Amino acid sequence: MKICGLQKTTLLDYPEHIACTVFLGGCNLRCPFCHNADLVVGKVDGIYTKEDILKYLRKRVGVLDGVCVTGGEPLIYEDTLEFLGELKSMGFLVKLDTNGFFPDRLEKALKSGNVDYVAMDIKSSIDGYAAATGVASPDIDAVKRSIALLESSDIDHEYRTTVVRELHGEKEIAAIEALIGGAKKYFLQGFIDSGKVLGGTFTAHPKEKMHELLAVARKYVPDAQLRGIE
Repeated sequence: MKICGLQKTTLLDYPEHIACTVFLGGCNLRCPFCHNADLVVGKVDGIYTKEDILKYLRKRVGVLDGVCVTGGEPLIYEDTLEFLGELKSMGFLVKLDTNGFFPDRLEKALKSGNVDYVAMDIKSSIDGYAAATGVASPDIDAVKRSIALLESSDIDHEYRTTVVRELHGEKEIAAIEALIGGAKKYFLQGFIDSGKVLGGTFTAHPKEKMHELLAVARKYVPDAQLRGIE
């Protein structure tokens, strides 16, 4: 497990909780619009040991509500599951971010009782997954299985799509229903160009267009929301 970053306090990453965020390096995808390119492709060295993180958290017991574990993709590492258990044993709420391509490990995490909230990225419609992930033949069956696991669990969860003008329009948002129709929580997030995207030139939809796409999403997920859009 390669720990590449620590945000010591966040009011945004874990809904309704004060948390910190641990960033794990490495990912199985190469989403061209990814704003954490260096983290994803391994150009950022692991700068923390697990004990560094646990030492910090021991001092924050009673101050922080929870810990968010994100990436990259946290579930590329088998020992992430052990790490989640250690966080939980300290009394923290644990939020896991995932792209859904590791359903076996997600299932173990859900069954362990060591995860309180899961945020799963939905990259695009089924037909749009290759372009959105930078992978020629993405394992959509793995994504579908992860969704099924979340929908059959008692663990609170959300789905989210980072919306890019060049990749996502009404057609793609409507077709996402084939993956998550009936979900309770779905967020459309505005694309932000960090200046370090993996490849290509990408732009955000204007606010008005994002509201139009939200209306499309709400046909399938009535409580869908925008995130990061003023």
